[in-house]
Amino acid sequence: MVDVTAKEDTQREAVTRGVVRMKPETLALIQKGKVPKGDVLTVAQIAGIMAAKQTPSLIPLCHPLLLGEIRVEFEIDEPNHGIIITSTVKSTGKTGVEMEALTATAVAGLTIYDMCKAVDKGITIDNIRLIRKTGGKSGTIVLE
Repeated sequence: MVDVTAKEDTQREAVTRGVVRMKPETLALIQKGKVPKGDVLTVAQIAGIMAAKQTPSLIPLCHPLLLGEIRVEFEIDEPNHGIIITSTVKSTGKTGVEMEALTATAVAGLTIYDMCKAVDKGITIDNIRLIRKTGGKSGTIVLE
């Protein structure tokens, strides 16, 4: 791991986004709460939050961090038959929280995939990326 002991503690935030695309019928099942495995978005939200907290166990060389806030939110994109996932992670510390936010978005997407794969074999998880980060030496970076 990189030595961060000499770095100053700063407020840090990372926002990431990704999209899960599916058949219109699958999206309708999710919206109506009719997917056989249960409430897809609630389970995916919890999975994303849990994943952010487990990032150092999943990604080698990531520092274990005290996370102050984790949000995983969904937006239905009906015209494109998708669910947009936005994850926000906040902390005060010596290193950023981008990996935690990216992990939350990825695992939320994987959970949607898992819960719906029996009814839709063509689901894709696309374009997981960092949208914005604040804090630390590099300050604020806005990519979208």
